[in-house]
Formats: sequence, structure tokens, C-alpha cells
Amino acid sequence: MSVYEHFRPEERALIDHFLDLIDQVSQRYIPRLTDFMDPRQQTILKSLIGKNDAVHLSFFGGYEHAERARALLLPPYVEPDTDPFQLAYLDVRYPAKFGSIAHPELLGALLGSGISRNKIGDLLIGDGQAQFICVKELEPYFMLHLTSVGRMSVSCRSISRKSLLHTDDAWTYSEGTVSSLRLDTLLSEIYHLPRAKASEAIARGWAKVNWEIVEKRNFDICEGDVISLRGHGRSKIISCGGLTKKNKIRLQYGRLN
Repeated sequence: MSVYEHFRPEERALIDHFLDLIDQVSQRYIPRLTDFMDPRQQTILKSLIGKNDAVHLSFFGGYEHAERARALLLPPYVEPDTDPFQLAYLDVRYPAKFGSIAHPELLGALLGSGISRNKIGDLLIGDGQAQFICVKELEPYFMLHLTSVGRMSVSCRSISRKSLLHTDDAWTYSEGTVSSLRLDTLLSEIYHLPRAKASEAIARGWAKVNWEIVEKRNFDICEGDVISLRGHGRSKIISCGGLTKKNKIRLQYGRLN
């Protein structure tokens, strides 16, 4: 059985990339540090490495429970550097009395500067404050070039990891059973919606899987996927597997309060 059969067809290039990284570490003893990955990508990398003792895998995104994280792959007996994940923490300063900055606006400004999403970690928004995490090498770039978010003039300054705004997200964890792993079925189960309403929301472009709009109601959901539905919030698939006596699939998921 091919390794690709366990994953989506569109994930093949990512799997090839991960397999090459694993080979570099296990066969050529070269440490490797990835860019930021979403939870689904992290799950894929974990599963590909499995119980391979020739690769030591760790993730870090700047703080405990960060959603987006970089992966460090080390050969046995190789100790990590003092700053192995090479992260920068930036505070976006703006005149809060004249307005606020929302998550989509900050992300749009960062990506609008021509930087790839995989170079940027979590965005942290608080009362009159905005911060983000990125790869270390882009710290001077953002400090120099990020001067506006939406219509707001801003400036960036480097901060320490201890100054991050992050708080532990309030996830509620649940279990259920579903007849299939189709997107419309999962939305119906997680958000307690009639199947027809879930399908309509998908057709309207209101559903996202791993931050990308998905308009196919029969799109297959996998372990590690992050799902969001406009007006209903975000959820993540913890595990999906095993059948009940009625041939329903057992599901564990978290929902952000």
C-alpha cells in the first residue's frame, strides 16, 4: 500500500517534502527546521515519522498550545541549539483611541507585503493591542516595512516571548458518531445543524477547512483538520476512526468557545 493512499491527493507534494526532510535527518544526519505549519500539516508529519527512532520531532510556535508551529527534526544524539526554533515576536503599535485592528486586517497586511503565510505564526489580538509571531529572519523586514494595517498607521517593535498576549483558548471537547467524514456531515454533527443547512452554508462559501474556503459538501475531513463556519466559530478534529456496532465512525473534536 502506498503512503499516499492515507492522505488527500492535493497533499502529495507536501508528503514528498516531508519524506525528503525525514530522509535528510535519518540517512544523512542533517537537522531540519520547517516553516510554520497548521495543525493538519503537523498531524501529517507526525504520522509519517511514526515510531522512527532515527528522527526526534518537536514542535513550537512561540507559546504553549500555539496553533501554528515550526517543526524541528533532529538525528539521534544531536542537541538542539540555544534558540532552535528561530522565532521573532513583534508588537504592532497603533493609536488605539482612533480604532482597532482585527485579525483578518492584520493577516491581510502581512500577506500583502509579499510574505508567504508559512513564514508567519499565530496572530494575537487583545484590547487595543496586536502582536504576531514570525520566522526570525523576517523580523527586520517587518519592523521596517509594516507601516499600515487597513487604514491605520502602525509601527512594529520586537518584544520578548514573555510579553506575548496569548491566553489559553477555551476549547470544549466532545465525542460523537457520524455516518461519514464528509464536510456537510461533520458540520451538522459539530454545530448541531440540519444537514441541508450545513450544505447550504458550504455552497455559500461560509465553510473553511484549514483556513481555505471549501465549497464541496462531500469534501473528506481528516484528523488534524481545523474547520470554521461563519457565525458558528472554529472547531478541530482530534481523532476520527473506529466503528460502532452500527458502523458509525467515532469522532473526537474540539470547539472553540
